[in-house]
Amino acid sequence: MEYLLDFADEHVLDKAYAYLLPAKDFLPTTSSLLKETASARLSNSSTSSTLASFASTLYKHIPHPPVDLSNALTSPLASAWPRDYIPRQFASLYLITLLGIVLMYFSIATMSYYFIFNHEMMNHPRFLKGQVKMEIKSSCIAFPWITLMTVPWFVAEVRGYGSYYNKIEDYGIAYAIFSIPFFLLFTDTAIYWIHRIEHHPSIYKHVHKPHHKWIIPTPFASHAFHPLDGYVQSVPYHLFPALFPLHKKIYLGLFTAVNFWSIFIHDSDMVTGSRFEKIINGPAHHTLHHLYFTVNYGQYFTLSDRLGNSYRQPAPELDPIHEVNRRKEAQLLEQKLKAE
Repeated sequence: MEYLLDFADEHVLDKAYAYLLPAKDFLPTTSSLLKETASARLSNSSTSSTLASFASTLYKHIPHPPVDLSNALTSPLASAWPRDYIPRQFASLYLITLLGIVLMYFSIATMSYYFIFNHEMMNHPRFLKGQVKMEIKSSCIAFPWITLMTVPWFVAEVRGYGSYYNKIEDYGIAYAIFSIPFFLLFTDTAIYWIHRIEHHPSIYKHVHKPHHKWIIPTPFASHAFHPLDGYVQSVPYHLFPALFPLHKKIYLGLFTAVNFWSIFIHDSDMVTGSRFEKIINGPAHHTLHHLYFTVNYGQYFTLSDRLGNSYRQPAPELDPIHEVNRRKEAQLLEQKLKAE
């Protein structure tokens, strides 16, 4: 996230913070006017009352960073909140992460919905009325809360905590390549057990049940979680670089890829016969998980399910499209009988 934060600071956020919280307003001679100045500036925006109240609260409760007086008087981009100020980093990363997940969700899930998802599945008897809208609403409610719980990990990253590194030569190209399958195997195993524990009756109804409302999911169900459920299942992605060295760009790529994968496996697809079917936990496997609940808990691989005796092999006869076809045939027969 450090690369995204630096890019956002340079092109957008430096100007935004300089406008909203200019350094000159924090000079010792005018610091008493901060509250009024911030409120006055924010009152001109469309979200005046909320932002003004927020600025007032920050002024009262957050320690103010030291201001470079010479820079404050000469630079138009001087903000009272410098780039390395923790509240600024938290706020910036929250906005970047939330915007990123929302854009990715709506772009990738929409493309998957229109170009991959079989719309005949919407005629399945267990497909809910208005389900797509409910999936989107559930996701949009969850995103701000999941992001809020996730951002501390990203703040720790940009402040130098964890085992992230910048230069491939620090650990060599061989380790950099190895770290990719290592990350996937580690996170898959951890998510398997988190997911399986969430299916325990004492936990399931409180945390994971909302996601299983979608028996026949669409790609929009990929992030339609209870916020705590969505966050807990993401913890292994952050735990890995806290324990093992991981190049920052590789981490950013993997974090993006796993979110793509989450969308991909929620398209209710039951195409079978792939040579990798017994190794890779794909859409067919996850479709069976939503249908039968207690099988195929894994995220990318089938190994943990095999070892945990929870694996179910996808097969053509298990395809939920058969139920759709039977329902269609019954409706045609009913119409024919009525016509006679």
